[in-house]
Amino acid sequence: MAFLSKAMRELVADKETKSSALQAIMAKADAPTKEIEDATAALSAVNAKIAAQTSLDTGKKFDEGGQEVTSKTPKASTCADKFASMEYRQAFMDYVKNGKSSNILEFRDAKTGSVYSLDQSTSTSDAAAVIPSTILQEVIEKVESYGNVYARVRKLAIKGGVKVPLLSVKPVATWIGENSTGDKQKVDLSASINFTYYGLECKIATSIVADAATIDMFESILINLIGEAMTKALDVAIVSGAGSSSPLGITKDPRVTKVVTLSPTEFGDWSAWKKKVFSKLSAAYKGGATFLMASGTFEGYIDGMVDANGQPIGRTNFGIANLPQDTFGGREVIEVEDDVIANYDDASTGDVVAIYGNLNNYAINSNMQLMMYRYLDHTTNEWVDKAILVADGKTLDANGFVVVKKGA
Repeated sequence: MAFLSKAMRELVADKETKSSALQAIMAKADAPTKEIEDATAALSAVNAKIAAQTSLDTGKKFDEGGQEVTSKTPKASTCADKFASMEYRQAFMDYVKNGKSSNILEFRDAKTGSVYSLDQSTSTSDAAAVIPSTILQEVIEKVESYGNVYARVRKLAIKGGVKVPLLSVKPVATWIGENSTGDKQKVDLSASINFTYYGLECKIATSIVADAATIDMFESILINLIGEAMTKALDVAIVSGAGSSSPLGITKDPRVTKVVTLSPTEFGDWSAWKKKVFSKLSAAYKGGATFLMASGTFEGYIDGMVDANGQPIGRTNFGIANLPQDTFGGREVIEVEDDVIANYDDASTGDVVAIYGNLNNYAINSNMQLMMYRYLDHTTNEWVDKAILVADGKTLDANGFVVVKKGA
């Protein structure tokens, strides 16, 4: 057995105590949610201390802030990514706060991404400075953390304006005799999709970032503002984007023809869901399929649904992660905000209240290269910084989705 330090032995004992306490609470039929949350948080805190102690026992050193202390200090000049260098980050901060241009910054066309020189950028209204990759990485993490819909779709990075063929292969096997052969099967490449350039913008008043004294503070402000705004916009576009000035959403795609309308009586009936919704997806599309619906719809109608034998259909159990796991008919339920998919109670007749399918059959096409564009708002006489993301999105396989609408 590996040697354990005294501190590690104490932490392991503490973990066993808190784990037993959590199990005792979970065993109660009417355990209060607050007690479960507190016990779970206490266990998580011990696990974090054990991870830190493990690092210390293996010879790593940490400062008072918990950061690992290493003998190697990377130089800014050796940074492979110029957008992550300290010089570029400082120049970008000066550009956003004070409008000061620099040869260090890279300016691109806000619509097409073409690179400008410094002289061109000062005279071109569409020039935008590329955002440092340190900010970009944090924004993407927030998008994939908060944007449950965006995190599940396929990500592409192909050139806009290029038609992408959708391979449609439907071979047929034929019986042959001793001296006969079967017909050759042709590959149909007539179906295709075309991604274009749409700009997703997030406007930020200069006064918001003017008081940021350090680069870390400045970048943290931008990350929070841009990340949350673009997360919401991407999720809404994937579900219901119009396709004219934004990605074409699943519910707006005319190729998605599996549209089911459930009356109020049918919406709470297990057999109606099985016959009208679950049966619409063939076996080939059921792998990885999930439900998208508003939290109020799931909690108010699906979670309490029972079958003919009185057994609950939507189950909420605490799994190994000690978190609620929402399922419906064995399929994961992804809860979204009401502005992404309408809550059943607030939806009007004919509104979409749920989507069933594998989100990997939808694609967002973008290089995820954010750019910052600065302009003067003559109405308020205030400089405004606008973050722009060029992206488009479309359904790859329309047969992989079922759209559920509220009936009369």
